[in-house]
Amino acid sequence: MKRGAWIASIAAGAMSFAGAAHATTPLREGQPTPGAVHLQPAATEIMREITAFHDFLLWIIIAISVFVAALLVWVMVRYNRRANPTPRKFTHNILVEVIWTVVPVLILVVIAWKSFPLIYREERIPDQAELTLKVTGNSWFWNFEYPDAGVTIAANLLPEEDARASGRPYLLATTAPLLVPVDTTVRVLVTSNDVIHAFAVPAFGVKEDAIQGRVNETWFNVDRPGIYYGQCSELCGINHAYMPIEIHAVSREEFDAWIAEQGGAFASAEPATTPAATGTTTTTPPATEPPAAAPSTTTR
Repeated sequence: MKRGAWIASIAAGAMSFAGAAHATTPLREGQPTPGAVHLQPAATEIMREITAFHDFLLWIIIAISVFVAALLVWVMVRYNRRANPTPRKFTHNILVEVIWTVVPVLILVVIAWKSFPLIYREERIPDQAELTLKVTGNSWFWNFEYPDAGVTIAANLLPEEDARASGRPYLLATTAPLLVPVDTTVRVLVTSNDVIHAFAVPAFGVKEDAIQGRVNETWFNVDRPGIYYGQCSELCGINHAYMPIEIHAVSREEFDAWIAEQGGAFASAEPATTPAATGTTTTTPPATEPPAAAPSTTTR
């Protein structure tokens, strides 16, 4: 692969583009922005808790770093050869040893007290999930399936010329954006058809490995409409950088209309057709995308 392609794939993670792929959905901050030094704005309650925990840890790290740096400076000034020509000779100091043992333990206890409940809430799938989404990683594209509605889509990287023409971010936009309803608990089943991939959407606080022959679970509940981007976050081969994830969070009505456009319907919905007098029922098969090819970018 040429150096320019590698630079483009790396730089895309720090670039922000204007525009929206869905006419009725406003673009939010669900993508990288130039010069940003913090996490992406949270679109789920879990991500807000992750951000708060990140900030909490950051202050602990700063305090430890400042203390260690000050201690090093003090030792260099107080105990250099000129200030202390005759070195002191001692073997141990019980008080100092107790302090440098107890204080780190207390710090770890505080971190555990803050982190364990968050990890539990991340990993515990809510009992009343309202929507199930199956995500399958492939080399190098995604399949998204709504098993309750009979809809499957395949999402490839949107070619650069199409992305530029539509004002969508190249290397983040896809050929088939995934739609989810806001204020809805979505249970996500993650697996792979080949090598290990990872389904990751920073604004949702979601990152789950996709492993062949195994189904991992995660969940999210987006509380505001918008367009959110993610990437495969597990090195999976030469086109790993070309596996974006594009999710549109929309109203329930818009989501149901989109499902109907794809030829699907939920079990609780009214049937699309009425059985004929003869008893023959006409149904519309789920819209299934053909197997997607590798991203349209040329491997160089």
